[in-house]
Amino acid sequence: QVQLVESGGGLVQAGGSLRLSCAASGRTFTNYAMGWFRQAPGKEREFVAVISWSGGNTYYADSVKGRFTISKDNAKNTVYLQMNSLKPEDTAVYYCAAPVSHVGGSRWYADYWGQGTQVTVSS
Repeated sequence: QVQLVESGGGLVQAGGSLRLSCAASGRTFTNYAMGWFRQAPGKEREFVAVISWSGGNTYYADSVKGRFTISKDNAKNTVYLQMNSLKPEDTAVYYCAAPVSHVGGSRWYADYWGQGTQVTVSS
């Protein structure tokens, strides 16, 4: 059984920062990428960022590039999402996922998902 548990969400003013964490347990995703997705009210879930197992490769959605940073600590089986310069449009439930694979175009797939953590950015 795989468990992904997110934490770190909350309410922040526009321009502020938050760091999300995702702790993985039950399985070691050796050689698999992990990532973050988000879903705003009334919208489909969208890709945010992905990081390779080694941590050497990362990829971001255009909407967060330059503001968000994904990182990981393999010793702790934990992935992080540092979010800076937050905007009201970043308001969403953020989900951790693994393993993440690129299907094509803007489509990404993951086998396992966390329960999500709410991020609310006030203007």
